[in-house]
Amino acid sequence: MTLNQSDKIQDITSGGFDSEVTAARKNFGKLMTGLVVACVGIAILPLGSILFMLLKNGLSRLFLNFPSVFTELPPPPLVEGGGFSNAIMGTIITCTIGALLSVPFGVLTAIYTVEFGRGNKLSQFVRFCTNVLSGVPSIIAGLFAYGIVVLTMGNFSAIAGGVALSVLMMPIIIRTAEEGLKSIPSEVRQGLVGIGATNFQGVTSVILPATLPFIATGVTLALARAAGETAPLLFTALFSQFQARSLSEPIATLSVLIYNFAIAPYANQNSLAWAAALIIVVLIMFVSILARTLTARKIY
Repeated sequence: MTLNQSDKIQDITSGGFDSEVTAARKNFGKLMTGLVVACVGIAILPLGSILFMLLKNGLSRLFLNFPSVFTELPPPPLVEGGGFSNAIMGTIITCTIGALLSVPFGVLTAIYTVEFGRGNKLSQFVRFCTNVLSGVPSIIAGLFAYGIVVLTMGNFSAIAGGVALSVLMMPIIIRTAEEGLKSIPSEVRQGLVGIGATNFQGVTSVILPATLPFIATGVTLALARAAGETAPLLFTALFSQFQARSLSEPIATLSVLIYNFAIAPYANQNSLAWAAALIIVVLIMFVSILARTLTARKIY
């Protein structure tokens, strides 16, 4: 056998081996792709099942009683019709109170830990407390607000509900605001020092405005979580069958209405609970989409 013939045989042998390796890699890639698609389908299945149940049981009530479900009060037992206008208004009120309390403190805390207290022990302790607070069960926040607000005022109220929700909202706002502040390049801060701006001037005039999309994202995500909470409101805002006349009185919310009417032995109230659940899920989905839209905005 000549040298040229042996080279040809080696080329053919190596080419066949490479083709087998390539085929094996393609098959392995198809298998992994199939597993990934299957895992995605399993992950989406619970959400799809929830949406199917909500649409099946709640959409008919919304269509049959539109727009009365948004304008009327909850019905008494064995009375047809009715709506949850007071619960919608109560959810808006309690979430607004929670935002008014949590947003200023959350943003100021993030500014201190990132801009003024960077690296010191106090800022590290604050971050540790924020991480712990983000994992605290919501019912604990309700007990906290019950102890400092309800017992002090002597009654359940929208203010107490807002305080409980603010405790749950604050860690989300702090962490998103911190990420926004950290995303600002260090060159920006160096440039501010170069033009003679103080740290306070740089934060208020340049850095903070640049992080507004992140702060807005944190606020929307915090509102989405607060709107779906039930346990803290059972200890603080309680419930009311009527429109709230004062912030110092018990107030209805969508989450508590769902809890009360879902376990009631009356078909009309059960269907109203399904409709309210559909509304609150759609609201949370809308807020989540808004948060992603704000996150997609790039400043630097």
